[in-house]
Amino acid sequence: MDLSAGLFPYAAGYLNTASLGLPPAPAVDAVTAALDDWQQGAANPPDYDRHVAASRRHFAAISGVPETWVGAGSQVSGFVGLVAGSIPAGSVVVCPDGEFTSVLFPFLVQSRRDVTVRTVPFEALADAIGPDVAIVAFSAVRSDDGRVADLEAICSAATSQGVLTLVDATQSAGWLPLDATEFDVVIAGAYKWLLSPRGTAFMTIRPGLIDDILPAHAGWYAGESPWESIYGGPLRLASSARRFDLSPAWLCWVGTAPALELIATVGVAAIHAHNVELANRCRSAFGMVPSNSAIVSIEPPAGLDAMSLGGIRASMRAGRLRLCFHLYNTDADVERVVAALRF
Repeated sequence: MDLSAGLFPYAAGYLNTASLGLPPAPAVDAVTAALDDWQQGAANPPDYDRHVAASRRHFAAISGVPETWVGAGSQVSGFVGLVAGSIPAGSVVVCPDGEFTSVLFPFLVQSRRDVTVRTVPFEALADAIGPDVAIVAFSAVRSDDGRVADLEAICSAATSQGVLTLVDATQSAGWLPLDATEFDVVIAGAYKWLLSPRGTAFMTIRPGLIDDILPAHAGWYAGESPWESIYGGPLRLASSARRFDLSPAWLCWVGTAPALELIATVGVAAIHAHNVELANRCRSAFGMVPSNSAIVSIEPPAGLDAMSLGGIRASMRAGRLRLCFHLYNTDADVERVVAALRF
């Protein structure tokens, strides 16, 4: 089944979404038009606000939260850093072994405040959450091999112990159903499974935590009325999660709004079913057991060049071939993989 309705003319054989998602045609058209306006002197800075607002609205819908929970920024590590810098000195943080460093490094640099990072096996996260832990920070889906975290068990353990949860949804937002209201903080870069230009990211945060996180990057766009907070004091931050907004890289948001609109329109549940079905067909072809992930990690043949494998565009991670199935992939892509990797 093709969920993309011809919106991705160059998607055949593209299985590298975990590195970089493909933009749908409406996103390309919107950015092209915005570039023309810019070149012709017709661009008006306040007009870009509607693209940021639309992106926030669509991400909120995808994540199952109110718009007031959503902050808009540029990178995952910047948002994680705000949380890491706001936990009390001496806190214990639990992360999985081999966690992506945009989640891990912001906590490790807090060692000067005696923050301790304790790493445990990915599958043991829930069991590692105890009363001495302040926060558990992890990726919902592993970047290296596509394993999906036991979100229900982790959430349950953290709730029972009063431990904060921070979820990096960069490798899951857009295909894995995740109710962000179940977690304290959910952060996602939009340039992978959300099919957006690199340079846009989101953070959802429970309202009760907003005052506990220092908006250390606050600038004019974090104001309650951004175009009225460009000069002078006093401090007048937004009362919602918009206080964590960064001044937007305008053209990136022009492309993000239609990309997220497509994801929201097709629906994460439908995309999840489509992606996992294709991934499991691929696994079956190579004698692997079914999984709940859209990412397939395969032992590669010797000397494999993952970027030019019989028309397949993929990537190597942790010494294995990483194949990613998204809404623009079809049965034909599974067949391409099988034909290229029969060895």
